[in-house]
Amino acid sequence: MSRRLTHEDAVDGIWGGSVLACGGGGWVSHGEVMAEAATNAGTPVLASVDELPDEALVVTVTAIGAPGAAGWEIQPRDYVNALQLVMDRCQAPVVAVLTAQNGASTTINGWIQSATLGVKVLDAAGDVRAHPTGKLGGMGLTDRPGYTTVQAVAGGNRKAHGELRLVAEGTIVTTSNVLRDVSVRVGGFIAAARNPVEAAWVKKHGAIGAISYALNLGRAMRAADGSGARAVIDAACNVTEGTIIAEGPARITRPMRTHGGFDHGAFTVDGLELRYLNEYMTADRGDARVATYPDVITTMSMKTGRPATISEIKEGDELAVFHVHRRHLPLSSSTRDRIALAEVEEIMGVELIKPAEA
Repeated sequence: MSRRLTHEDAVDGIWGGSVLACGGGGWVSHGEVMAEAATNAGTPVLASVDELPDEALVVTVTAIGAPGAAGWEIQPRDYVNALQLVMDRCQAPVVAVLTAQNGASTTINGWIQSATLGVKVLDAAGDVRAHPTGKLGGMGLTDRPGYTTVQAVAGGNRKAHGELRLVAEGTIVTTSNVLRDVSVRVGGFIAAARNPVEAAWVKKHGAIGAISYALNLGRAMRAADGSGARAVIDAACNVTEGTIIAEGPARITRPMRTHGGFDHGAFTVDGLELRYLNEYMTADRGDARVATYPDVITTMSMKTGRPATISEIKEGDELAVFHVHRRHLPLSSSTRDRIALAEVEEIMGVELIKPAEA
């Protein structure tokens, strides 16, 4: 059943999304800006996928770039403009939007578009957790025979590059790669809308219930906030069936570098190596893989109990590594997309397909 989304819901979404951000997934401060903008602009509406007829048109809304980029700028209206560009090119009305992923700001994706353009926010996502590439949030569309996408971006660092609006049509792989390059040229991050598809495809291939999952997680963590960091972490574990797989000071082994629209690097916590490409993708202890995408892998601050993002972690920070195995998560088809996973394997030089299929 549809329901109105409130500012309290948005705060829950930011808290829960921050865990599912897996070290990246946007920024809390940007999530707060988008929460204020969306709930002040109107009333976002959350709908279950079952409320939509199979033929209804749905668009994915997101942002593209590297969370560690220093020169990015996205204004709330950029998200609206990107969606409008896609809507203008669709052969039928766009009824709903869904976020490509959960995250500190990305769980709020689609709310301002709902408030201003009247589309519904689907209780679903391209991926229940954050990921580094558009293909991983594509709900398996890279494998859909004959599918041609429309992707649009809007925004950019106005002072340095001016405002940009751009539409790309073609295969998901090519258009995604082109628009990631564009994100680099406009400051590192840009608002996007993409992949118009019928609701029937989302029902079969999306991460169903992903927004409610994030809101429930955030609500439980906020309720425990007054009881200290350990209570917040325990609340996250209880809601998700998650566990803590390492605790201790961060030891940075590969300092972050931003290249090609991605943040790359690694560090260890109590001998557990966390490697990331924008988000944590693997956790290894020696030669043993402890956790692997699409598992949720997140670092939590032992001071606050809240997630510690990759770009903020400093040498010696006391962290807990939080893990939710994929069997406990609502997964989308794109988490098993061998084309998307192979691309990340090549960039990172790690194995993802075999561990994820094990």
